[in-house]
Amino acid sequence: MLEELKEKVCLANKKLAEYSLVAFTRGNISGIDREKGLIVIKPSGVPYDELSANDMVVLDLQGKKVQGDKKPSVDTATHIVLYRAFENIGGIAHTHSKWATIWAQACKAIPPYGTTHADFAHGCIPCTEKLTKDEVSSEYEKNTGEVIARYFIENKLDPLAIPAVLAAGHGPFTWGTDCFEAADNAAVLEEIAMTAWHTRVLAPEALAVDDYLLDKHYYRKHGPEASYGQKK
Repeated sequence: MLEELKEKVCLANKKLAEYSLVAFTRGNISGIDREKGLIVIKPSGVPYDELSANDMVVLDLQGKKVQGDKKPSVDTATHIVLYRAFENIGGIAHTHSKWATIWAQACKAIPPYGTTHADFAHGCIPCTEKLTKDEVSSEYEKNTGEVIARYFIENKLDPLAIPAVLAAGHGPFTWGTDCFEAADNAAVLEEIAMTAWHTRVLAPEALAVDDYLLDKHYYRKHGPEASYGQKK
């Protein structure tokens, strides 16, 4: 069942380790088959260098296990909420990468200080509000997804235009059209978080780039009028 997707999700998870975005068994990536309404996700606590496609866990969008011998990631409920909220995403990654986590622990959004950021996201990388005590003690992982989805919906943000978020006090989540793009976006986010931190230290008075420069760089790489790269 979903053998091709399991292979892809397994490889995408290994990319997190290759990109040095995870330590030990932390972090996870999932992918979804929208037609079947099933997701594939990394098993909980399995080292990346030991992962195989057969280890991947298949679940439906209610969180019921459909296939797999292992327990799915503890963050599965977060992934499910995001897939149900944003029908145009096909893969989700969660890491505790150093620089992005610094911003999450500080409960600070990452401003678009330069064009590297603008190439990636059409605006700041937001940080969610903190979960309440009740939200943490009851369905913590589900509520983590809910607070992310609520922020994007209330602020009318396109999750593909801003493919990342910082869960306050926790860490980053990224997504994309598939699991590989989710992994790549996690790597780009880490680079942006690092450069933004150094920018703020070097120049605390630094401001985000002007909207016209943000638009120029974002739409040069994204959308129907994008000019970056080769024609497909």
